[in-house]
Amino acid sequence: MSAHDSPQAIRLEDSILDVLMRAGAGTLSAPEIAHAISPDGDWHGLLMPIRRAAVALAQAGRLVIYRKGKPADPDDFRGVYRLGLPRQD
Repeated sequence: MSAHDSPQAIRLEDSILDVLMRAGAGTLSAPEIAHAISPDGDWHGLLMPIRRAAVALAQAGRLVIYRKGKPADPDDFRGVYRLGLPRQD
């Protein structure tokens, strides 16, 4: 079992996907997702775990990481990014 397969990582991945599904066709930033997951808690502490989970989900084809409005390589992106569900068209 890798660190990405831990129950906490799986719950976080499910939470990220749930927030994105509720957002519809748009994209959300990591802080927006963190705040949606933990609105009254320490959502700042979720930013790095969300990034790690987003990379794993993008590698599995379950979400897309966007940088400057374009899909980014999940293994090689920096800076500000947004997350969205894969398009079905």
